[in-house]
Amino acid sequence: MRISTPHRAVLTVAAALLAVPGTAAAASATARYPSDPLLPVAALAADRLATADLVAAAKWGTDSPIDDPAREQQVLDTVAAQAQEIGADPDEIRRVFRDQIEANKLVQRALFAEWTAHPDRAPTTKPDLSVVRATINRINTDLVRSLADSTADRAAPSCRPELVLAAVEVHHEKHPDLPHTAALARSLAHVCRD
Repeated sequence: MRISTPHRAVLTVAAALLAVPGTAAAASATARYPSDPLLPVAALAADRLATADLVAAAKWGTDSPIDDPAREQQVLDTVAAQAQEIGADPDEIRRVFRDQIEANKLVQRALFAEWTAHPDRAPTTKPDLSVVRATINRINTDLVRSLADSTADRAAPSCRPELVLAAVEVHHEKHPDLPHTAALARSLAHVCRD
């Protein structure tokens, strides 16, 4: 039996989420997803991943490396402080955001590889990285809130299968390519609290 590329991508997300210890989701966009508290987390993770394209375009052809330990630490410190303020576990939030950062870098590396191999596909304009980072910060704040709001769901035994369903729904809505699909699975690796 031959599996089409879109179906293969969905299976990749499902397999990755089921195989990785810990994975689930929920977000402040709960009004948008009232019946599934994990769907907002998956959707926000995908929104955050979409910014990787802009970050990569801003860094392409410059001395700015994909790995930026100072910026990464700043993000981790900020989300941990936000978690503390709303009564969420800062270490848990930090762990989830390490996954977000690593997933974002997976997309950036994939884009750099594509642009190196196919220079005609490389971006010709550079987004303002400070504007992109403002968007990332907003998504981060929403994601911290969603993670806090879904604490009980993320600790439930049903977390992993519900997260798989949420990730598949997000995949269906956003139609990401294979690098973004793999990165989405990576970004959700430690959402479940098992």
